Amino acid sequence: MTLEQLRIFVAVAERQHLTRAAAALFLTPSAVSAAIRNLEERYDLALFNRVGRRIELSDAGRIFLLEARRTLASVRTLENTLAELGGLGRGSLALHASQTVSSYWLPPLLVRFRQAHPAIELRMEVGNTEQVSHAVLSGAADLGFVEGAIGASALAVEAVQEDRMVVVVAPEHAWADGRVLAPADLLGTRWILREAGSGTRSAFAAALTGLGVEPDALDVSLELPSNEAVRSAVMAGPFATAMSALVVAAPLRAGMLALANVALPSREFSMLRHPARHRSRAAAAFEALARAGAPAGAGA
Repeated sequence: MTLEQLRIFVAVAERQHLTRAAAALFLTPSAVSAAIRNLEERYDLALFNRVGRRIELSDAGRIFLLEARRTLASVRTLENTLAELGGLGRGSLALHASQTVSSYWLPPLLVRFRQAHPAIELRMEVGNTEQVSHAVLSGAADLGFVEGAIGASALAVEAVQEDRMVVVVAPEHAWADGRVLAPADLLGTRWILREAGSGTRSAFAAALTGLGVEPDALDVSLELPSNEAVRSAVMAGPFATAMSALVVAAPLRAGMLALANVALPSREFSMLRHPARHRSRAAAAFEALARAGAPAGAGA
């Protein structure tokens, strides 16, 4: 059994999906599938139940997941200890980030960190806000970056960037004419939204509640697992969505989407760390970079 197999197993177990785990690990689905199959065949044990096209953890898989997380957290501690002996001239840094942050705010910071500390191995995985907070709690990640509120009170949470939420529609949608929308008007169209558990979805739900609109009262036609999928679907049909202004900046400029005239409160991108875990020099350096923020216009 290798550490890479453990990392792959945990990624699949947390997402209950081979393709999404492969994307988060920057591997091919076939490589992920082979790693899981090799584990199961070596120990003659089914870690997952295959139900049609879905997979779910077996009883053995649930027990193994707890131990796999503990093992990976211990490995991270050992890596950090060795890295400290060499200062910032060596070592690794594991980051987990939710989709909007990882795609539109974090990349310039990753480039700047790489330029300043080329010998530090950077690892980044992408998940929704719940998955990122769990990775930091379990020790799989040194730092997490999310949008939206988290429920893990054991984590230290620090706001590092303000983000503007907007409602957008296709140019043919009635709301594209710039009419001022009252909160009750939001119930009068069909929506395509991110999945439950994502920071974008939870931030929008909180905004609706603040406007006096019950989130469950929306006519949600589709829930999709990525910003890009939601954005493309809204461009193709008579739907509305709410997401970060960073995500829709380019299609708005190109006239492929239009802003709906409804004011949503801003939200914050937050940095997560476990206050009881050792903070490596690499993690401290990245924290300082995150506090300084991405360059103006990054992700636009």
